[in-house]
Amino acid sequence: MAALRRSQGSDWLRRAMRCFDAGIAVAVASLLLWAMPHIQAVGHIDYSLLILVGALLLPALGEMMGLYQPWRGRSLYTMLGVYMLSWLATIVILSLLLVATQSTHYFSRLWMGSAALAVLCSGCVLRAALYCYLRHVRSQGHNLKRVLLIGRPDYLARLEKKVKDLPHAGYVVVGRYQDDDAASFMEDMAEFAKASIFQRDFDEIWLGYPLVDGDKVRTLMSQLAGIPASIRFFPDLLDIRLLNHRITQVAGLYSLELNYTPLNGPMRLVKMLEDRILGLILFIIFLPVMLAVAAAIYWNMGTPVLFKQQRHGLDGKCFKIYKFRTMRLHKTSKTQQASHGDMRITRLGHFLRRTSLDELPQLYNVLQGRMSLVGPRPHAMDHNDHYKDHIDIYMQRHRVKPGMTGWAQVNGLRGITEDVSLMKKRVEYDLYYIERWSLGLDLKILAMTLTRGFVNRQP
Repeated sequence: MAALRRSQGSDWLRRAMRCFDAGIAVAVASLLLWAMPHIQAVGHIDYSLLILVGALLLPALGEMMGLYQPWRGRSLYTMLGVYMLSWLATIVILSLLLVATQSTHYFSRLWMGSAALAVLCSGCVLRAALYCYLRHVRSQGHNLKRVLLIGRPDYLARLEKKVKDLPHAGYVVVGRYQDDDAASFMEDMAEFAKASIFQRDFDEIWLGYPLVDGDKVRTLMSQLAGIPASIRFFPDLLDIRLLNHRITQVAGLYSLELNYTPLNGPMRLVKMLEDRILGLILFIIFLPVMLAVAAAIYWNMGTPVLFKQQRHGLDGKCFKIYKFRTMRLHKTSKTQQASHGDMRITRLGHFLRRTSLDELPQLYNVLQGRMSLVGPRPHAMDHNDHYKDHIDIYMQRHRVKPGMTGWAQVNGLRGITEDVSLMKKRVEYDLYYIERWSLGLDLKILAMTLTRGFVNRQP
């Protein structure tokens, strides 16, 4: 009965959130309509119908995109990114509907644009406030999921430490059964399973075992299957560096994909739309700046204005990257990183590098589809050839398109790399981004770039 009540409570919360989003859309759009009396007097019934259709579309599309999955353990930026994407899809479908019915002339474009932006901002602010409130409530010991741990002692200790280190995630460990390979362990588990079918003091069971104990996990699962509670398996994969992982079915068999990235399938389309739309907007905004920089380079250093070089992109394929030239013309057979006091860099070049203005031509690479706004920075090809032999996971960076800015760069890992350890740390940040990619994380990195990414203290 307890499990049934929790399931019903979860369904009730999902329905409440769908009503919450629809209510925000209706309230904000109607308020704007009331604030524009000259619009309200013409076609008021049509406006009300449009508001209602949009309010119903938002939760329907949000359900398809996973907007109403449990918030526990999800980042704020991911949740807001999915909400923005759901609202963008709603606007696109509404616009196509109006075009198909030839009804666009009935509605004020000023109201439609203002309402779309106001609903988006209001929804994001209210969701962020609710998210922060729930994190605070859980960190204070309320609204917790009770977890029972079963597995190897050392791995259970790591799981318990992780739960304690993240109180806002809303989990608390209420018990543990340590598997020390005793002959009676499985018999104890069988008795425990029988006693926990109708009465228990936990909500979830977490199993912590290495992959080599697959037979034992299978036996445990068969014994615990009668308990109406969530059972999660946390395999001990500390000896394997995962780019990311997921369970997939191939040829009727289940497999653990060890280097999966979220940027696959529909999400690549989302990433492409983000790059093309935001890239075009940024290209138009920075076009006057780029023209001024090009003129300054031509006046001070002559031609060529642009520096072009081959780099490795998605899946290791080569592409030509563009930058504003910051150095005097010179010949070299091997890429030499810029260093402090480098005589090749001109005074104007120092300024362009310090302000990252030399990177602006890469917006054209983004519009070409060769780069993304956000992703691992592309390194020189001979640097890739060098580091791939010194860092095992180095080339995993190329599972996604390289970016103009990235998680490593906004965290200060940019410029010269004097030893392998510095590059290894940068690669770890790049793989962190690939593992946890989301539209929200991209927007966070772009926002951080505005505040800390343009100023470059490296040569």
